[in-house]
Amino acid sequence: MHSPWFGEFMGTLVLILLGNGVVAGVLLKKSKAENSGWIVITAGWAFAVLCGVFTAIACGSAGAHLNPAVTIGVAIRTGDYSNVLPFFAAQTLGAIVGATLVWLHYLPHWSESTDAAAKLAVFSTGPAIRRYPLNFVSEVIGTFVLVFVVGAIFSKAVAVTGPAAGLGPFLVASLVWGIGLSLGGTTGYAINPARDLGPRIAHFVLPIAGKGNSDWGYAAIPVLGPLVGGAIAGLLAKILAF
Repeated sequence: MHSPWFGEFMGTLVLILLGNGVVAGVLLKKSKAENSGWIVITAGWAFAVLCGVFTAIACGSAGAHLNPAVTIGVAIRTGDYSNVLPFFAAQTLGAIVGATLVWLHYLPHWSESTDAAAKLAVFSTGPAIRRYPLNFVSEVIGTFVLVFVVGAIFSKAVAVTGPAAGLGPFLVASLVWGIGLSLGGTTGYAINPARDLGPRIAHFVLPIAGKGNSDWGYAAIPVLGPLVGGAIAGLLAKILAF
C-alpha cells in the first residue's frame, strides 16, 4: 500500500481535512470556534501542513509535496517530470476527499449558517478585492515564497548545519504560517492548486445546505498563479544550484 502516490493522496487528504476544517470552525454558525479570526485560521493551516507532511512521508512519499506547485518546482529544478501528472492526480483526489470529510464533520452547521459566501470560503479561496490580474500576481508571489524557501530549507548549504532530521516539516509549517500572516490577506493564499480546485469540486458536487455557486469564474487564478510561482521558484533554485 505504501507508495509515493498513496503518500501524496493521504497527506493532501489530511492537509485539507485540518486546513479547511479550521476555516469551517471559524466561519460556520454555532461552532465553538466561531469568529475566532485570521490568526486561528493561519495557525490551523500551518498545523495542517505539518500533519499532512508527516502523513505523506509515513505513507510512502518521501518528498511530501502535497501541492502541484511544489511538484512542478521540483520537476523543473531536477529535470525529472515523471511524478508531475501522477502527483497532481493524487493531490487533487486527496483534496476532494478531505473536503468531503470536512462537510461531513460539520454537517449540522451548514443549515445553521445562512452566508453562502462563507460556506464557499470553507472549501476554496477568494480575493478580498476582485481584480484578477493582481489576484494572479498575489498567488504567484505567495507560491514563489513557499517553493523557493522550502528549497532553501532543504538546500545543500543549509544541510551542512541543519535542519536536524525530522525538523524540516516544522520549518515548512512555520513558513506557511508566515505566508498566511504576511501575504494571505489579498487572496486567502491558496498557494496550492489542489488545495483550491479539489475542495471547489467538492463544494460543487456535495449537497451542502444553502450553498451558492462555486465561483468558477475565479477558479483559474488559484490554480494557474501557484503553478507559475512554483515554476519560477524551481527555475531560480536550479540556477542557484540548491
